[in-house]
Amino acid sequence: MPLNHGLFLFVAAFVAGALNSVAGGGGFIAFPALVFTGMPAINANATNTAALWPGTVASTSAYRGVLKEDARRVLIPLVGTGLLGGMLGAIVLLKTPQRTFLHLVPWLLLMATLLFMVSGRVNEWLHARSASIENASRVHKGGAALVQLIIALYIGYFGAGAGIAMMALFALMGIKNIHTLNGMKTLLASICNGMALITFIVAKAIFWPQAVLMLIGASIGGYGGAYYAQKLPPGRVRQLVIVIGFSMSLYFFVR
Repeated sequence: MPLNHGLFLFVAAFVAGALNSVAGGGGFIAFPALVFTGMPAINANATNTAALWPGTVASTSAYRGVLKEDARRVLIPLVGTGLLGGMLGAIVLLKTPQRTFLHLVPWLLLMATLLFMVSGRVNEWLHARSASIENASRVHKGGAALVQLIIALYIGYFGAGAGIAMMALFALMGIKNIHTLNGMKTLLASICNGMALITFIVAKAIFWPQAVLMLIGASIGGYGGAYYAQKLPPGRVRQLVIVIGFSMSLYFFVR
């Protein structure tokens, strides 16, 4: 890895980590940065997963207290489909020709950006709900498990923007506590990405020097960079992420 690529990726990961800790959307920077250095798109996606997964796992531990018995019962079928979907999505990605995936990248980035745009309103709706948790019926659980399988397939394949889709799903199941919603989303994202990561490791699709360097940069950015990012109005940070998302989509469309 050339020195200038290493410095570029470290800075990109630092900024991505800071954005993720404030408003989300760091993937709009981290993944394109790997592609900009000449890494094949599929390997860039796998490497990005390896770089950002430990941070997601670390975040999960902060929600242990809100994942109570009722929430855990709802999670059981979703974990099963999450494991399966994450693995299958990663396998489909690895079977996709590099050129085909590169043609899909702008559409995937555009979809993720649009999901990020509506996430603010979805979060307002979630916050407006009463702070309680209701048991979902078996019918709801079965349907939710199927939807979660589709979301997990997307997470294993690309993943950006999937969090807001999961939170909306859980809310429709009757889960109203915003902290429980966030905890379930973070846990399932960790599980889906974890299965995808195992698949990528077995397939030797990860560029480890870049992954480790970006892991360090994202960790420092999430811890220290967020202090300065939080001095900006959250709405402005979200607008910046949306502009970046559309800009990256446009770049890959015209590339």
